[in-house]
Amino acid sequence: MLDKVDALEAFRAEARAWLEDNVPTSLRGDPDKVLDAFMSGEKPTGDFDLWRRRMGEKGWGAPTWPKAYGGGGLSAAEARVLAQEMADMGVANPIVGMGTSMFGPTLLEYGTEDQKQRHIPAIVRGELRWCQGYSEPGAGSDLASLQTKLEDAGDHWVVNGQKIWTSGAQWADWCFCLVRTDTSKKHEGISFVLINMRQPGVETRPIRLIAGNSPFCETFFTGARVEKNDMVGPWNGGWTVGKRLLQHERSGQGGGRVMGGGARLPDLFETYWGDADGQDDVRTRMVANMVEAKAHALTMQRAVNDARGNLNPSATTSIMKNSGTRIGQEKAELTLEMMGAQGLGWDGDDFTADERAAVRNWLSGKATTIYGGSFEIQNNIISKRILGLPDPTKSA
Repeated sequence: MLDKVDALEAFRAEARAWLEDNVPTSLRGDPDKVLDAFMSGEKPTGDFDLWRRRMGEKGWGAPTWPKAYGGGGLSAAEARVLAQEMADMGVANPIVGMGTSMFGPTLLEYGTEDQKQRHIPAIVRGELRWCQGYSEPGAGSDLASLQTKLEDAGDHWVVNGQKIWTSGAQWADWCFCLVRTDTSKKHEGISFVLINMRQPGVETRPIRLIAGNSPFCETFFTGARVEKNDMVGPWNGGWTVGKRLLQHERSGQGGGRVMGGGARLPDLFETYWGDADGQDDVRTRMVANMVEAKAHALTMQRAVNDARGNLNPSATTSIMKNSGTRIGQEKAELTLEMMGAQGLGWDGDDFTADERAAVRNWLSGKATTIYGGSFEIQNNIISKRILGLPDPTKSA
């Protein structure tokens, strides 16, 4: 046991020294600055790009992925130490997005060696952006009713159809996509393919949301080309691969920024209300939210540890997704309540940047209990797969 502790402390010293030498000074102390830059869709420049390249070359953007594909090859314990040291320095991992959080882990499990060699290193280096082609205008909650079709064209396949709510499609280089390959079956007639977004036959139309941004798109495929070596899993076996990817997606949606970014609630209370009396209700709700957030984070870490090595999709991610998004929405509402009228500003010099961001975060956060599988869909999964309750759709 002491040997393991000593080894971890040695790694901590190594990680701290490397970060000290490689994290640009301008990016320290504000992790949201890094995350905002890389999630905005704009191509990183200057110190942002320098930080991306350094982390990509080191492999620490995907710290536990195999070194054979460019990953860091770290143990889970070493990855936690690295995350702690980065948090202490106040800098975020610049290798973010669907490539690392959703597609990459799925490809490592289900992809061929050729697919891993071609796609994983670029994800680790943060060189390409990925988007998700799942939902369609007629296939949202009932995703398995999707109709976007893949057909054989000899030495390649072609895709025709429409996807919607495609996050970041306007910036993406590649799309991991569920397509219909057998019209006589539902779940067993779906395949999982990879589509190059930089080709003729692919059109994206950003959708402007109430919060003022356009993170989602309508995506149209008209004779788009798919190479024969870019199907992940077997023909008509995409539903299993797609479900595994949703597990990774919901794990990500159950933590991090979905739970509410911005200032700490006690700091907001002190800034806007000071030592105001008669606010016991808000104080109680604030403390309850913080306790739930801490309990959620600990439970999520335990679930991750329990799931290590399990290649089958787990329903526990549905619990974490619902818990995390509810906590995030409650924090956003408390934030506005504490800011009062200052939390309702949209534009103008009468409001700070944080105040203008608060109302936008509150509005955009309402979608978290819908996208990635609605709150109700997750409850159905929990009731059937964890509690063992009967499926009402199959009752007489």
